[in-house]
Amino acid sequence: MTVTIYGIKNCDTMKKARTWLDAKGVAYRFHDYKAEGIDAASLTRFVDALGWETVLNRAGTTFRALPDADKQDLDAKKAIALMLAQPSMIKRPVLDRDGALTAGFKPEIYETLF
Repeated sequence: MTVTIYGIKNCDTMKKARTWLDAKGVAYRFHDYKAEGIDAASLTRFVDALGWETVLNRAGTTFRALPDADKQDLDAKKAIALMLAQPSMIKRPVLDRDGALTAGFKPEIYETLF
């Protein structure tokens, strides 16, 4: 099984997810948005599989700091554009297990996946 975990190195939730994977001996590749960015095709795949409402982290400080005009009339296209411009707005982590995607980290959900 090929496992990739997408996120940002210094995110606390990312640290918890990576610690969990390490403790369970799950081999994975870490894709750091800050170092590697994210391409439109990958982000569109996330949105198609999980829904833009799930992938866009509206609770984070990056989204909350946006001008009100950028937060209005959100749809998949606008959300993808915002996340491409500022990958910090992508929900973390996004876990890709052979193409099956999961957003966020909850130990009980990861237990069912591995």
